[in-house]
Amino acid sequence: MTEARGPLAGLRILDLTRLLPGPVATMHLADLGAEVIKIEDTGAGDYARAMGPGERSAGASGDSLFFRMVNRNKKSLRLDLKQAAGVEAFMRLAADADVIFESFRPGVVDKLGIGYEAVRAVNPRIVYCAITGYGQTGPWAELAGHDINYLATSGLLDQIGTHDGTASGPPAIPNLQIGDLLGGALTPLLGVLAAVIGAKATGQGSHVDVAMTDAVLAHTIFPLVTTQVFGQPMPRGADLLTGGVPCYGVYRTADDRYLAVGALEPKFWQALCAAIERPDLAPLGLAMGSEGRRVKGELAAVLAARPLADWEPIFAAADCCVTPILRMDEAIRHPQMVAREMVVEVGGTKQFAPPFKLSAWPWADAAPAPAAGADSEAVLKAAGYTESEIARLRDSGVI
Repeated sequence: MTEARGPLAGLRILDLTRLLPGPVATMHLADLGAEVIKIEDTGAGDYARAMGPGERSAGASGDSLFFRMVNRNKKSLRLDLKQAAGVEAFMRLAADADVIFESFRPGVVDKLGIGYEAVRAVNPRIVYCAITGYGQTGPWAELAGHDINYLATSGLLDQIGTHDGTASGPPAIPNLQIGDLLGGALTPLLGVLAAVIGAKATGQGSHVDVAMTDAVLAHTIFPLVTTQVFGQPMPRGADLLTGGVPCYGVYRTADDRYLAVGALEPKFWQALCAAIERPDLAPLGLAMGSEGRRVKGELAAVLAARPLADWEPIFAAADCCVTPILRMDEAIRHPQMVAREMVVEVGGTKQFAPPFKLSAWPWADAAPAPAAGADSEAVLKAAGYTESEIARLRDSGVI
């Protein structure tokens, strides 16, 4: 495959992760030019290859859409780490690597003989990132979990939902995996890149312990504010940014579509009130309690009287932080997304472009996600294995 180009060119990463968090993290690094070697077992490999809608759909790799969307620009090596020869191969690769990502339960990589201490003994500058639900320490460190569990444990899931003016509805499950992506993809990048810079300056690497629950908790700013002020968070759906005030919320239109109202600042709320010809509401954007419910009800009645298509030009002209709530099919066709080139086609699969634009490093054409083991021979040759040694590894099922 063509080597990716970017500011991280020359950075070698061994990626042992599966499914969503780790693969997204390493894809971002690959998009920035790092060499990412995805290491999968010789059995099922990364379960994402056969997961989700479009499972095993037609394509260059025959893998799922989900897998192809989060594994571009990587190389693939199949390796049986339960065999001594597999561990030896991994350690030879690790000796020249800059970063290792893993997402097993605590202690698994140590039992396999490829943990941080083992790698550090041959490569002191290694940055070794472990992504787990609850971290490497604490009473829950060994527990299994998924995104919904991390959101629940961090207190965030309790805050997501609606309030009818009297009581909160049940917690709502977001279709953005906040723990997996904020916690398991973006947070590791901060820790890893900081450690890489440190390693280049001092020659000493680091173990980067990322708990997805920690990362979500560390960003639940407003619930912590209200908890410190009132002794507990606001009821679900009733805080400043969850629907507790008229100027920040979701409102239905006549055709059962919805508008997102984010007119927090007085100037935006006043512009909104002028646009709907209700200047009497202008002083009441942040009203709470019974007065807030009254204003919300009156705004809701006004917005529900006309279809979304009528409101769009009105609010666009008013510049008051009111936008239509788009479906995904509409979002990817939106002129703003088109102008930002946020949807690209890689190997016949539509996917999202990197969410950052670097002026000095225009994003190069991406390589599609690799088939399992597609680069095994090339990776091992680069590590010094001869053709006969590679053949023996293949015959013994190590690769």
